[in-house]
Amino acid sequence: MMEQKYLTYMIILIPSKMTESDIFLKKYFAEQSSCLVELSNQTNLFCSIIEKLVECREKGSRIFIMGNGGSSSTASHFVSDLLKTSIIKNTKRFDAISLTDNIPVLTAWANDTSYEEIFSEQLKNSIKKNDIVIAFSGSGTSKNVVKALKLAKTFEAFSIGFTGKSGGEFPHLCDICVKIPSNDMLTIESFHVMLCHIITSGIRNMGIPEFSYE
Repeated sequence: MMEQKYLTYMIILIPSKMTESDIFLKKYFAEQSSCLVELSNQTNLFCSIIEKLVECREKGSRIFIMGNGGSSSTASHFVSDLLKTSIIKNTKRFDAISLTDNIPVLTAWANDTSYEEIFSEQLKNSIKKNDIVIAFSGSGTSKNVVKALKLAKTFEAFSIGFTGKSGGEFPHLCDICVKIPSNDMLTIESFHVMLCHIITSGIRNMGIPEFSYE
């Protein structure tokens, strides 16, 4: 019988030196995880937002959404989700509008009055009692957004604010205020989009969605 010989190879793994990018990204992901854990303990807040939006839909009231820069795109995105993704079979549909999307109107008000008026002046055309005004601002201090929220109060509209950092003026201007526990603007904006998707998913979960994304 032939003798069998086995060769054993030992592989030694030597940890590579972590780069500055590695260190930064590990810290970044850790901070995102921390924010997510803290927000996951506030489910009652998001349930209240979902209930209020559905109530607005059933009453036939309108939802106005606004923000600047990255928050402007979040406003448009959320309106898109409300107008299509949130449709549930055999229910009414949302009536939502983004105050950031009509460029001629925005530039007209900015040019003829001031940039601070671009949202409040649009609201004056259509806002009514029991409508909902949703504002996105990482700092909670954007002058045009704050001015629009103050106007919403005079019309007895319901205000929902998404912000971060210290919250700025949002906590005392909004009926519901969601504050991302971070001082980093990119983190704040990322979580605002994610929360819009969480709220949209919560609405879809209340019935049979018209559209499936599985």
